[in-house]
Amino acid sequence: MNKSDRMLAIVLELQRGKVQRAEDLALLFETSVRTIYRDIQALCEAGVPVVGEPGVGYSLMEGYFLPPISFTAEEAVTLLIGLDFVEQRFDHYYKSTSLTSRSKIEAILPGPLREEVGQIRQGIRLLRSADSDAREREIEHMGVIRTAMQRKLKIRFHYHKPGTVNETVQKTIRMSSPYGMLWMQGSWMLIARCDLRQEIRHFRISRMSDLEISTDPYELPPGFNIHSYSPPDNRDVYVRAWFHGRIADRVIEANNYYMEKAELQTDGLYADFRVRHPEDVLQWMLGWGASALVLEPESLRNRIREEASNLLKHY
Repeated sequence: MNKSDRMLAIVLELQRGKVQRAEDLALLFETSVRTIYRDIQALCEAGVPVVGEPGVGYSLMEGYFLPPISFTAEEAVTLLIGLDFVEQRFDHYYKSTSLTSRSKIEAILPGPLREEVGQIRQGIRLLRSADSDAREREIEHMGVIRTAMQRKLKIRFHYHKPGTVNETVQKTIRMSSPYGMLWMQGSWMLIARCDLRQEIRHFRISRMSDLEISTDPYELPPGFNIHSYSPPDNRDVYVRAWFHGRIADRVIEANNYYMEKAELQTDGLYADFRVRHPEDVLQWMLGWGASALVLEPESLRNRIREEASNLLKHY
């Protein structure tokens, strides 16, 4: 980033209203603290009202704003594609704001640039997933959860956890403190501290029902940040499987969440998985039919034999 771009970025960062230390700005823009000092001095000399308080940081004088920012075609397309995703995957409040945001972005684009952006967007499309009861429930619940997080109030809900092949759906009542939401593997997940389990748990939002905001307050743990949060890895069961060479490409493209390594050899594809329970990949392995073979563990091989036997009874 050159000096002019960095100075503009500093003003934009300060314009967000948060006091910034020189050390934080240096880390953000990957430069030295001395360089930040020089940039701040240059901004002040240019008439930008930067207020510095020793030991606290820098901020902009209240009421100062930059004039509207112009976009390149690529930047405008990036923003508009992001709004397409928000419209499809977020709750109804953000869906409506994405529509107004799109109108504002398109309104400030000069005519020739608007036409160029339109041409680029004609070749890019986000496919909308088919609407379903689970999808609508997920969107509705996201709005409730977002409100609870803003008010720092716990939520109460019924959680439906699918059982194994021979078990029924498990349904429990949970009271949880919502810490954040993650988009993962095509679904929204709630990261929350569960009162029942007394620890942070992950809940698939589409599996919730009877969701409501309680009157019980909560506080985020000191230092918790959803953007740097890393869930504990308790997948300590290893599964090794073989796949026929003719489906090797399809297996790799499936990008199974639990697959850690895949190696194509002369007699087929060998893949290693790491799971919490062998049942985590049972249905997925069965889906490949006779073109897949579990090599280990023996417990999963036995479960597949059992399912194959039960399947044969139906035919």
